[in-house]
Amino acid sequence: MRRSPRNKLKQPGRLALPAYDEIGLVLQGGGALGSYQAGVYEGLAEAGIEPSWISGISIGALNTAIIAGNAPEHRVEALRGFWNTICQPADLLGHFGALIPTVFGFPNIGRKWSSMWSATRTLTEGQTGFFAPRVAVPVPIANSARKLPNEVSFYDTAALRATLLKYANFDRINDGNVRVSVGAVNVRTGNLVYFDNTKTRLEPEHFMASGALPPGFPAVEIDGEYYWDGGLVSNTPLTEIIGEAQHKDALVFQVDLWSSKGTLPGDFLDISERTKDIQYSSRTRAITDFVSQNQKHARMIKELLEHVPEKVRRTHPLMKQAQEVADGGAVNVVHLIYKNKFFEGHYKDYEFSNDTMGEHWASGLEDIRRSFGHPEWFEIPSHDLGFVTHDVHRYEVAPAAVAGAGREEPREAEAADEVGTE
Repeated sequence: MRRSPRNKLKQPGRLALPAYDEIGLVLQGGGALGSYQAGVYEGLAEAGIEPSWISGISIGALNTAIIAGNAPEHRVEALRGFWNTICQPADLLGHFGALIPTVFGFPNIGRKWSSMWSATRTLTEGQTGFFAPRVAVPVPIANSARKLPNEVSFYDTAALRATLLKYANFDRINDGNVRVSVGAVNVRTGNLVYFDNTKTRLEPEHFMASGALPPGFPAVEIDGEYYWDGGLVSNTPLTEIIGEAQHKDALVFQVDLWSSKGTLPGDFLDISERTKDIQYSSRTRAITDFVSQNQKHARMIKELLEHVPEKVRRTHPLMKQAQEVADGGAVNVVHLIYKNKFFEGHYKDYEFSNDTMGEHWASGLEDIRRSFGHPEWFEIPSHDLGFVTHDVHRYEVAPAAVAGAGREEPREAEAADEVGTE
């Protein structure tokens, strides 16, 4: 896999974390952008951080299967094998189409061409070990027999099952050593459900269901019900971990593939790309804002309880419930957000070239290494504060402007992103 020349940060070594009750890894959906998550995980492995709970949706669910389905020392190798399998090298037209503008001094045009051509090949050819175009796409015909939901799609994903079995050990996924949750939507009810290895045995179909985005991919049948991509309802499973960690100190690595910040669209293709960014990133922002508000309410309840006589607090049922809410844990979310590259367009989530995959991977590795450059971010938050977020793209640390200050002050690095305030 080719690594981006941008990735020059020194490997940070192992990081000694405080004694968190839960270390979560949350992987958002985003198709071909998912190799960014693989790069983030490589950085976690370098630092010796092993998540106790991994939750994913769509491509994030597939990465979850590979990570949880391998021993810690083999996970990065398995991720690399998986992504090298489902991504394709450039063909002759892609090579020459990129080379010609570069020879004449326009390398950016060449890079955009190769990316666009790779996405076009994905639409027409599919991806090895992932999905293939159906020989005959089902079309509605009067009085024709209705097909089942798993028969109606532009592509067939049968190859993905074999790929998952090759790179993930499902006995290991289900041994309970790491908790695993993947989200999918019940086609009949429209409800988002999470398949969890603490409640049921997870098979390749559960992960395939989480990534079954219609109408491209077919619904997946599980126990007589049909499921589509969980991103149709919520593209991030952050609430699944935070909701069950209310009374725990939790460190959560939230890895998002869409950014709410972007440039104004100038044509219809730009509108298509910008729509995806907003649609799939806004839910993360809403969730972090919601959790932040809940923590503020918990602090307020705790302060109010101090004015209630101790005897009433111990005996009154409502006071006991209020005390449970007030005694919640502390949640620290370290947010990793993929940033768009100049050559990408509306097709970035289905552009599976080897070159682009390597650049996504390198970006994820660089971002997590930069995050580890702020060890103070990984301390357990004060229970009075309850909830904090950190994002390396929002703030960098720079020496204080005042000479002799003896401390460092935060400065804005890039435009503030979608996470709630710290």
